[in-house]
Amino acid sequence: MKDSQPNANDRIQRALDGLLTPEEHDALKADVIRDAELRAAYVDQVWLHSALRADRDALAGLLQEPPAEEKIVRRWPVAVWAASIAACVTLVVSALSFGKSSLFHPPVATLVQAENCKWAGSDLPTAVNSKLGVGKLALVEGIATLKFKSGATVTIEAPSTLEILTPMHCRLIEGSLTAEVPKPAHGFIVDTPDIKVKDLGTKFGVTASSVGNSQVRVFQGEIEIGGLGDGKPKLLTEGKGMQVGKGATVAGQEPTRGQLVQEANGWTAIPTSFGRGKDSYARRGDGGAPMGQHPLIMVKHTDITAGRKNERRAVIAFDISQTTVANVKEAQIVLDPKPSGYGFSSLVPDSRFAVYGITDESLDEWNENELRWDTLPGCADDGPAANSTRRLAEFWIPRGGSGGPITVRSDALAEFIRSKKDGLASFIIVRETGETDPSGVAHAFASKENPTGRPPTLRIK
Repeated sequence: MKDSQPNANDRIQRALDGLLTPEEHDALKADVIRDAELRAAYVDQVWLHSALRADRDALAGLLQEPPAEEKIVRRWPVAVWAASIAACVTLVVSALSFGKSSLFHPPVATLVQAENCKWAGSDLPTAVNSKLGVGKLALVEGIATLKFKSGATVTIEAPSTLEILTPMHCRLIEGSLTAEVPKPAHGFIVDTPDIKVKDLGTKFGVTASSVGNSQVRVFQGEIEIGGLGDGKPKLLTEGKGMQVGKGATVAGQEPTRGQLVQEANGWTAIPTSFGRGKDSYARRGDGGAPMGQHPLIMVKHTDITAGRKNERRAVIAFDISQTTVANVKEAQIVLDPKPSGYGFSSLVPDSRFAVYGITDESLDEWNENELRWDTLPGCADDGPAANSTRRLAEFWIPRGGSGGPITVRSDALAEFIRSKKDGLASFIIVRETGETDPSGVAHAFASKENPTGRPPTLRIK
């Protein structure tokens, strides 16, 4: 073998780690094909590398010595060993002939941090410090941070699906991410289904929402946005943002009126889509159309002056006219969290929310198709009004979102339902936790217009 053994092993290990340049890889390929001794060394390391990758979850158990009576000595039959070596030789020659990705995906990034994470549907490893090749990560709950080989750091927020492509390129299929790109990685690209975001030396955030709200926000530096309708790239500088598309009910879809459902164990479920039920939200700085037909209801709070115009409150009402409210012993409100497409979870801590009941029944006749910030029932500009509302319950959503429906319950909620005389129960939902940046996330829940989510639902017993 022309290479000394240490140098050969270093070249092979660098190949397995994806660190060779194209020229170095071509040179190694030629040497392996020509040199039988180098080829044998390559086969040994590829086999070991593949075996370790396959068995990495079981390795920890091997460190625990089993009791003497449980020890079993295993030896590979010679025929199996020979067949495995032969297969490895074939794979090595094939991989080197057709490219290194034919045998394995070299590492492109590392999963460096995972906070309260749950994964589902990923085809890449999800343990912290895992090396990640080309493939998809599907995050259901929490916040995860990836460090790309280029030096770019990307933080994804649940629920998100991210496709890793190269050390300089990823695709956000759905969800939210923030990216911090140092000078060596300038030119890093994030695709969404609608646009292509190219870094020009910056920190920025991108969202791709299931209901069509895609957003880009520049925290520092500058980015270039491509893939726009006019075909011209657009530059965004620090503090600037851009929204592409807007959320709306699926075209031509008529909202389905829900039903009052008698459940097991004496529970009755009443969605906002039943009878005179309704749901909507309003934004402080929004002088546009009311949101009564939007597929989401959103809530957001900030104490930062620059973000106050983006504060949002939600209002929901349930038709309880067919219920004997005096007999209600327990009550719950069930909300279905959805990504809003607005803001970033990494800029908001674990968040506390409050549910207020509107005690002034003259305010129950609010119209969801006319609702604006200054006409929110039971609200002053700084929050729910003490003389017409009552704080009934609270709930929390951890940083990074919630993976399933949220059930809000309290004795005060049941007492409030028992007090109603007009057949309607109206509630205000607010977030009480602020944010560290004006681009913090707007939390959202499915409304009765949402084509896939469960509308806000009152359950009483």
